[in-house]
Parts: sequence; structure tokens; C-alpha cells
Amino acid sequence: MDSSRHTYHFSNATFFKHIIFWVCVFLYFMFTSDLTYFEAGYIQLFHSTCKILILQIITAYVCLYLLVPKFLNTKKTVLFVLWLVILLTSMFALYIVMHMYFYEPKYYEFYSEVSKKYAEESYWERITNFSLFFSKAIKFLTPTALLLMARFYKNQQKYLKLNEQKKTAELTALKHQLNPHFLFNTLNNLYALALKKSDQTPEVIEKLSDMLDYMLYRTNETFVSLQKEIELIENYLSLEKVRYGKRVKISFENTIKEDVKIAPLLLLTFIENAFKHGVSQELKKAYITIVITVENNQILFSIENSKSKTPIEKGNEECIGLKNVKKQLELLYSGNYNLEVIDKTESYKVILKLLAK
Repeated sequence: MDSSRHTYHFSNATFFKHIIFWVCVFLYFMFTSDLTYFEAGYIQLFHSTCKILILQIITAYVCLYLLVPKFLNTKKTVLFVLWLVILLTSMFALYIVMHMYFYEPKYYEFYSEVSKKYAEESYWERITNFSLFFSKAIKFLTPTALLLMARFYKNQQKYLKLNEQKKTAELTALKHQLNPHFLFNTLNNLYALALKKSDQTPEVIEKLSDMLDYMLYRTNETFVSLQKEIELIENYLSLEKVRYGKRVKISFENTIKEDVKIAPLLLLTFIENAFKHGVSQELKKAYITIVITVENNQILFSIENSKSKTPIEKGNEECIGLKNVKKQLELLYSGNYNLEVIDKTESYKVILKLLAK
């Protein structure tokens, strides 16, 4: 019931807008026409305007609701042009009929000598007057062009809105895919500590709690504080230090003097991958070097990790985080980022440059 009522009001609103449009067209002709050409006064101007306006209305709605959707929108351009010419010719023929059998008999006595001479021409002579046809055709089509432009603008706004909704939905889906991936890795860390009955378990639980609070309640915005993301990274690194101990040397340098905004969880994914594929598979000592700076309104992030000499089985889950990051970069930083991956024999390095928000 509510849906049908909404449609009804929408249709009324559209109809009302079209009425206002045609009233404006009518008033434009009435107030911009030179009254000296109409010896009988405003009544003659009124009838002259009406005979044009009626044909403009017919032309507009035949084009809008028949020719455009049936031919132009389906890329049948030749048929569209053919039927448009037929329509304009028909409107011109109707205009001549209205002019000869309604307008002229009523106002012939007010005609100038030149107009009376034109009034003596036959119907065939008038309808084959191509210069007159083209001038009237432009008048018939002018409101149609305005309505098509208005429709195009409305459709563009609708498209932009739908595109924005699609982007939001994609980002939400990507975050939902990323968070379980992150939680899985972190809970594995906690599980390992619990098995060892480590005294650091409460500290790990506290840091995990802070991280979950941030991820669940602080990352709903499209962009978040870079400083908050750095705090998240520091918590994550603390957890990984507890897990790997002396097996990994971690260097984290950030020289952030001004707080800027960044898409949430972007950088963390690269760090997760570095641990997963550069540390967890390495039996000897591994290293991870992370640098975050802001220069000239640009966020510079680099991470380098040692590569394990032990062959790594590549599965689908290996790519989840990185694929999500690339999708997010395209959605949020299209044209405003640069991602460079340097894959060497003994190390793997990622350099990411982002426009600060």
C-alpha cells in the first residue's frame, strides 16, 4: 500500500513539473514577442502562441515517450532520424492547416500587405517552403531539447547516486571480508600463548580487545585518523612480538607531525601479509621494516620483510587481504595512489603512496 502511494505521489509531482514547464514556455513567448507585429493586440498574440505551443507539446511527448526510448536508446539512429523528420513534417503540415483555416480568417484584416500576399499562397506552396519548415522545426524542437537535457541531468544524478551506493556496498563487503581474516590471524596468536600458559596472555587479550573495539566501532567512516591506524598497527606489532619473540626483528618508524585521514585497515593488511608469508614460515631470524611518513599532503608507507627459504604453498586465502586492499584503493583513491611491489629473491617490499584526505 505504501509503495503504490509513493508511486502515485511521484507521478503527480512529475506531471506538475511538466505543467510548470509548459506554463513557463507559454509566458516566455507572450512576454518576449514584439506586440507591434500583432495589430489585434494580446488576443492575437495569445492565438499565435497557442498554435505553436500545441505542436511543441505534441512533438515533445512523441519524442520523449516514443521515438527516444524505441529508437535512440536502442541505438537505431537512422530510424530515429527518419521518424523525427516524419514527425516534424507532420507538425509543419498541421501548423499550416491551423494557420490557414483558423488564424488567417480571424486576423486577415489586421495583416500588412506582405502578410496578405503570403496569405494568398496555396497550401502546397506553403508546405514546400523549406526555409519556413526549418525555422518552424527549430521552434517545435526547442522545448523537446530542454526536456531531454533535464531528463539526462536527472538520469546522471540517479546514476551517480547508484554508483555511490554501489561503492559503499562494495567497501562494506570488503571490510567484512577483511575483518574475519584479521581476527583469524590474531586469535591464532592468542591460542599459541594460551597453550604455553604465558603470563603475557592477559596483556594480549587487552590489546586484542582494544583492537576489536577500534575495528568494530571506529572504522565505519570512509576515512579515519591516520594516528588511530598507527595505534592499531602498534598493538598488532606488540602481539606479534609476543608470539615470535627473538625470531623476528621489527623496526617501525613513523614521523607523523600532522594528523591526516586514511581509509581504515589498508596498511594493516600489508603488515599481516609480511608476518604471514615472511615470518611464520621462517625458522631462523626474520626481519620486518615499516616506515610511515606524511610529505606534501601525501602519505608514504613502505614495508619490507625477509622471505623464507622454505617453499610456501600458495592458496586462495593468501590473496584475500592483498586483493581487498587493491579493490579499496581503486574505489577510494582512483588516480590518487601509487602501489609498487618489489619482489626480490631474499626480500619482499611494498611501497604505497596515497593522497592524504
